[in-house]
Amino acid sequence: MNKKKRLSILSALEKQCYSPQSELKYSTNFQLLISVILSARTTDKNVNRVTKKLFKIAPSPLELCLLGEKKIIEIIHSLGLYKKKSQYLYQVSRIILYKYFNNFPNTLFKLLKLPGVGRKTANIILNKIFEKNTIAVDVHVFRICNRTNFVSGKTYKDVELKLKRIVPWRFQSRFHDWLVLHGRYVCKSRFPKCKICILKKFCEYSKKIL
Repeated sequence: MNKKKRLSILSALEKQCYSPQSELKYSTNFQLLISVILSARTTDKNVNRVTKKLFKIAPSPLELCLLGEKKIIEIIHSLGLYKKKSQYLYQVSRIILYKYFNNFPNTLFKLLKLPGVGRKTANIILNKIFEKNTIAVDVHVFRICNRTNFVSGKTYKDVELKLKRIVPWRFQSRFHDWLVLHGRYVCKSRFPKCKICILKKFCEYSKKIL
């Protein structure tokens, strides 16, 4: 895809939703971190249902530590990978509390050392908490970039690094949220809604239905 088409896509997304918002519900930076960790292999709707109860009981690192893994499991058991996620929640709470004194590490390198934190989660934290122009790549971003030929890549990291090079600085902080929302409601995995897509004029998907 050429530069002109990419800019047209970015402009169309910006015009449709200038300030996109995550659908995860949280009140603090710590709750954002917990929500994103829990969001692996499940929907934001499922995460919000679980965190509504979890954050009422344990809204902070200290309270989540005091809750303990067994109680965390009881609360989040409806989510996929709940046993592993309960370990992550307990461990990351202890690290945030005792190593960082309720603060967050502010580099990708340090964030990636936190239990349950991969590149996607780390980039979301850097973007939302520290207002850095990172681009988190999840299943929606990866699919749409490859499908439309905005950029192509075999791995999430490949796509992320290419996006950082070609997406203009002023769009980078919003790019992830734009594509997540577009992927959930329009450019779906199995049945993309090409006829109503605002990007259809620029998209290079060979199987699009107009």
